[in-house]
Amino acid sequence: MNSLQILKDGNSEQKKVYQAVQKLQVLEDFTTYHPVVCGTYPIDVYTEESDIDIIMFVEDFQLFSQKLQLHYCHLRTFNVKEKFIRRNQVVKSQFDFKGYKFELFGQNVPTSEQYAYLHMKIENHILKLNPSMKDEIRLLKKAGIKTEPAFCMLLGIAGDPYEELISYGIDQGII
Repeated sequence: MNSLQILKDGNSEQKKVYQAVQKLQVLEDFTTYHPVVCGTYPIDVYTEESDIDIIMFVEDFQLFSQKLQLHYCHLRTFNVKEKFIRRNQVVKSQFDFKGYKFELFGQNVPTSEQYAYLHMKIENHILKLNPSMKDEIRLLKKAGIKTEPAFCMLLGIAGDPYEELISYGIDQGII
């Protein structure tokens, strides 16, 4: 799934997101980390509260954090946090740029295997089969429900939505 091409060829808001990503030069500056734009913008279920998610494959977290500081510390609301998600160390940086909230997310997992990418791929597949779900997902998101829980609600999937969506994708042969 080429999310960047989807944004480039997408609707007017997706094209604006593409332009913001290009102007930030994050894909060029962090190319060694194999950055991928993920989340709600490429699959067209974004809301006013959505951020632009960019995932990366990071092996040296200290160097990655330093590089984030170097490139983005001057931007409004910039922050960097280190934490663990599903027993994996991650570095997350958030900031505002060109009217958008960005979230750069690095972990020591190839981008094509990270949950954010897999979820996007599964959700994109579901929406291609059921285009009318986009409006329902947006309504749930506007009500404060995150993307993966919203998909699981509409699909009738119980349990941890982040894990169960992966299981659904495997069971359906999507991933």
